[in-house]
Amino acid sequence: MPPLAQNKKANFDYEILNKYEAGLVLFGHEVKAVRAGQASLKGSFISLRTKNGQTELYLVNCQISPFKNAGTMPDYNQRRERKLLLKRQEINHLLGKIRTEGLTLIPLKIYTNRSFLKLEFAVAKGKKKYDKRETIKKREVERHLRSLTKRR
Repeated sequence: MPPLAQNKKANFDYEILNKYEAGLVLFGHEVKAVRAGQASLKGSFISLRTKNGQTELYLVNCQISPFKNAGTMPDYNQRRERKLLLKRQEINHLLGKIRTEGLTLIPLKIYTNRSFLKLEFAVAKGKKKYDKRETIKKREVERHLRSLTKRR
């Protein structure tokens, strides 16, 4: 099944090391909007927040447009922070990786798993400009080779 929302620039901007899955805390109309394809992960990231000594993960800057059949919602913020549902052990593991190795958490896609909405995110390392140029160069060479093999 195709993802409901996808971060297409993630593989270009970051070197993905490990992938994880988490649940999302959403309102009912947000779930309907995501299933209708009205979500965007462009420019979003995952942030750590500490409340009462507990560290929690939040999806920040993810835009979920209001569901058109939900009626008027004057106070609705499309880019509000949405809490991620993970086990404490997983959060502590991710926290250790981020603090010691200087890595970051980026969302990759939102998809359905049975009747639940899940977020796939990754522990990633940012690419430098020369790494991005190298990726573009490899893509161009592969495209050129494919066009040569098609001609024959």
